[in-house]
Amino acid sequence: MATLIRNKLSNAATSVSNKSQAKVSGMFARMGFQAATDEEGLGFAACDDLDYEHRQAVQMDILKTDDVGVGATGEPMAEGDSHYQRDGTGPPPSASKDDGMCAELASQDRPKITAWEAGWNVTNAIQGMFVLGLPYAILHGGYLGLFLIIFAAVVCCYTGKILIACLYEENEDGQLVRVRDSYVDIANACCSPRFPRLGGVIVNVAQLIELVMTCILYVVVSGNLMYNSFPTLPVSQKSWAIMATAALLPCAFLKNLKAVSKFSLLCTLAHFVINILVIAYCLSRARDWAWDKVKFYIDVKKFPISIGIIVFSYTSQIFLPSLEGNMQKPKEFHCMMNWTHIAACILKGLFALVAYLTWADATKEVITDNLPSTIRAVVNIFLVAKALLSYPLPFFAAVEVFEKSLFQQGDRSILPNCYGEGGRLKSWGLSLRCALVVFTLLMAIYVPHFALLMGLTGSLTGAGLCFLLPSLFHLKLLWRKLLWHHVFFDVAIFVIGGICSISGFIHSMEGLIEAYKYNIND
Repeated sequence: MATLIRNKLSNAATSVSNKSQAKVSGMFARMGFQAATDEEGLGFAACDDLDYEHRQAVQMDILKTDDVGVGATGEPMAEGDSHYQRDGTGPPPSASKDDGMCAELASQDRPKITAWEAGWNVTNAIQGMFVLGLPYAILHGGYLGLFLIIFAAVVCCYTGKILIACLYEENEDGQLVRVRDSYVDIANACCSPRFPRLGGVIVNVAQLIELVMTCILYVVVSGNLMYNSFPTLPVSQKSWAIMATAALLPCAFLKNLKAVSKFSLLCTLAHFVINILVIAYCLSRARDWAWDKVKFYIDVKKFPISIGIIVFSYTSQIFLPSLEGNMQKPKEFHCMMNWTHIAACILKGLFALVAYLTWADATKEVITDNLPSTIRAVVNIFLVAKALLSYPLPFFAAVEVFEKSLFQQGDRSILPNCYGEGGRLKSWGLSLRCALVVFTLLMAIYVPHFALLMGLTGSLTGAGLCFLLPSLFHLKLLWRKLLWHHVFFDVAIFVIGGICSISGFIHSMEGLIEAYKYNIND
């Protein structure tokens, strides 16, 4: 009994001593939440790597020690007292009453968000400026394209929920306990014990590809919009892309997202205003809508590209684990996912259909290029500003993933640390950041095809992160507890997602090769 009381007092004292540190970390968490309000939600991808230090500090079951495996009293720690390791190899947190007391004390200062704030983040992730490519998907898919917008919303909502289910396990009392923090943790748990870090590597590579491709798409769309806004000027699309990238070079000097995050809400609101303007113009031409142009058959060669475009517009799974972990009431996560994806489905479907009915077969890759020249110039300038302000979020997230994977793994690092004393970035580390900005420019110059790149990214990484991996992880981790219809849904999503991913990737690559071969600019 004396030992039990001593352990309780020791654990409680340790948690209280960490409260001041949790307050400081809480400020950074709130800063990260602000950064997360960008339209693509790609800043949230950093939740796996960007704010790992914060999440480690305020983790519910963390017990700060000087030595791994040694408690505050100098005695060996029980298995449940050790923090669940990020690479998935550590034991899960204990569900004992002692740890519950610590968790309650530690969570008092932990920053939380409401279901509405979480829904706003998810909405920004799946209602971003890449919806401008959806009318082009209807051009090649007709009514089946509209069906896919609905189908993708249902599937992405479901895979988001099962991904969160993989974060939890039942304790001895049959209660669900959160034992994992991120997508990487889930992936590593699935590959343990044989390859405890393989899953995390796969997820990080997919995440890095998607982030870099998103940066490239921002440069492509900036050059495209400026070129079509001022067609009479003797400036090519490549030249506009170079000027846009020159404005983005300061991103290499970013230390955090504080300076960028304040523009996120303004950018998102501006985008919604632009969408309303486009829809208003389309409604003004309702008498000329070409209903007969909406087909029931599909373009077999180009429709798989449309699948990738639609899937890419729904990608949000990367940041969902961290988002759910920071909700005041995690039980409201499912409800939040339902209404956000229903709203996204309705708005995307209406936007794509109305825009296609207005321009029919003349629909372009970026729908604003179809607007009259007077309106197009104003709308496109706002969109370019929005794209340039959005670029730092995926760029910074990609840099953090890259640096933590190669330079900041301690003894396991492949290369020496790119940061010097005081956290100052070394010159060669800065050069690598500049090289990444230049790489996005070169890709945008040599592959200036917004829809094809968007379809390629959606087919390659979007389908993997949203369809394939969540269903596979759900089957692997919760196989014994799944009902037959859950197994059926998971297997069906994996098979259909795999077919769509392979088909979309092949046809997107064929389209890019054809465009490059025949020098097709639009």
